[in-house]
Amino acid sequence: MKSFSLTDVGQVRNQNQDYVYASEQPIGNLPNLFVLADGMGGHNAGDFASRCAVSVIEASVKKDMSFNPIKIMRHAIEEANEKIHELAKEDAAKAGMGTTLVAVTVVGYYAYVANVGDSRLYVSDEQGLVQITRDHSWIAEMVMRGELSKEEARNHPDKNIITRALGASEEVDIDFFDVQLEEKNRILLCSDGLSNMVDNDTMCSIILSEGTLKEKAERLIAEANERGGTDNIAAVLVKPQEGGMGSC
Repeated sequence: MKSFSLTDVGQVRNQNQDYVYASEQPIGNLPNLFVLADGMGGHNAGDFASRCAVSVIEASVKKDMSFNPIKIMRHAIEEANEKIHELAKEDAAKAGMGTTLVAVTVVGYYAYVANVGDSRLYVSDEQGLVQITRDHSWIAEMVMRGELSKEEARNHPDKNIITRALGASEEVDIDFFDVQLEEKNRILLCSDGLSNMVDNDTMCSIILSEGTLKEKAERLIAEANERGGTDNIAAVLVKPQEGGMGSC
């Protein structure tokens, strides 16, 4: 297994509220863990929320005695939600803070994915880029109901209004997915600062291009910045090798 993660403040914002975590090595009873959080809130609240979420999740996973990856991630995300919600109530400067979250662990030939909000996880192969997660946003719900086309949604002025976030309420609703992986698959976790700026075909072309994961992540970030960089940008690229899935 190989991975590379990168964040960038973008061309417009003066603070980076995206935060990433990548462990190719075992953490608790998980063989690996990759997490991306996109914070929201005024002043330093969004930055604090994303970092707090990742910190709590890491600590929770390390102490969890379960061997079920979905249960381990659920417990950790629920604990992070509770912590952020409590801190937001205690500190007026952090009121209303929250964060999106997307996380994945690769166990053998399967990727176990969790998401809250509109940060995404994709799996690429030679056929293209497939979004595994579902955006928890007002616009995504309109697309699902057939009220908007995907093309209309991409440029809609309200596309950043999310309907779920860690810390927004006492309880959090988490989506989980499991994906069977093949040797040529690559995994991309990203914030909306990338997915809103760069179309799927371009992202897929970069991921399938020659070069290291580091070079590809840098190209993804550069592409988003070249197209305006209106938000913080974060990307985590994972090349699964668990269970003898091919050579590096």
